[in-house]
This record gives sequence, C-alpha cells and structure tokens, in this order.
Amino acid sequence: MSKLGLSADEVLTTTRSVRKRLDFDRPVSREIITECIEIAHQSPSGSNSMRWRWLIIDDQERKDFLAALYRDRFYAYAVESGKPKSEQAGSAVQESGAYLADNMARVPALVIPLLADRMTDSTPVSRQASRWGSILPGVWSFMLALRERGLGSCWTTLHLADEKLVAERLNIPYDQFTQAGLFPVAYTIGTDFKLAKRPPAETFIRWNEWS
Repeated sequence: MSKLGLSADEVLTTTRSVRKRLDFDRPVSREIITECIEIAHQSPSGSNSMRWRWLIIDDQERKDFLAALYRDRFYAYAVESGKPKSEQAGSAVQESGAYLADNMARVPALVIPLLADRMTDSTPVSRQASRWGSILPGVWSFMLALRERGLGSCWTTLHLADEKLVAERLNIPYDQFTQAGLFPVAYTIGTDFKLAKRPPAETFIRWNEWS
C-alpha cells in the first residue's frame, strides 16, 4: 500500500485531528485498516498484556446508529457550554466539531478501540493508569500509521455517555470491555498537514519540584 514517505518527526508533528478534511467519498479497504492495527500492535503495553481489542464498523446501519448518538451528544454538549445551536460554529474548533457531528455517518469506517477490562468510578487510579497507559500508545500508533498512508482520524469520546447502549447494540460484553473512544477513519483531502501552533515546551515543564 502506498505511503507518503514522511520522516518519523514529520509523522509525529503533522498527525492532526482531522474532521473537515475527511474524504467521505473515497472507500477505505479493510486491509489498510488491518495493516494500521498491525503497526499499532507493536506499541508497548503494560506487562506486554496487549489488553486491546478493535471493533471496526463499516456497516451503514450501524454507522447511522453511532452517528445519531454522537450528533445528539455533540449538540447537547454545545448547549451546555453556553452557546445555542445557531452560534456553535462561532470558532474554527466549534465549526469543525459541528461538521463532523453532522457528517459522521458518511465516514467510510468507524473504529472503537476497547480495553479488555471494565473501568468504573471505583477503579483504583493505579489500575486505570496501567490500563490506559497500555491502550493509548496503541491508538496513537494507529493514528500515526493512518497519517503515513494518507488517511486521517480524530479521537472522539462523546458517544461514551451512551457506552452501555452502544455495547448492547454492537454486542460488546459490557462487563468485560471498556470503550476508549470513537474514531472516524477516511482518506484525507490533501496530505499537506502542518505543525500546529503550540506554546514552547518550557511553558509546561518543571524540574525536580513543583514551584
């Protein structure tokens, strides 16, 4: 499968959360998604436990179901944030989010990474850190692999407010698995993504103690 030939630094610094530049009309093969997951499986995990699973949805009826849940949660969240629907596109970030919410069903594939464990409010922080610290590198590696192949995605979590309902609809054993997010996957419209504007690292660094 063709690759962009980016350097490691280029992949790391230009993998963006892609919403408005997802190509809804270009099919994405199961083979390329599988290849990106194969790469993701080379990422480190706690005790090499590989407590990750991947549910890939390319059936239109199921995509419609997930997209409707996501859209409802997006606009409910936007209203709670204090902006009526008519003003939710008042910034680039809000406009981008609204665009994805309105078009999620058109994405060629939706990917749900799962932790092979049930996280609850009472789960000890040490266990949560171990579990999330195992799946986060895998999901990020998946996104990097997509980028190198001319595809994009973004990490969304709004559907998790309906996690149990989603588990029931998609036959996920709710007591055994925790959904980590919902990732739209598509080829990108153009591949010329740039570095984002970020404050210098020293703004966020403390040495030896917090002072």
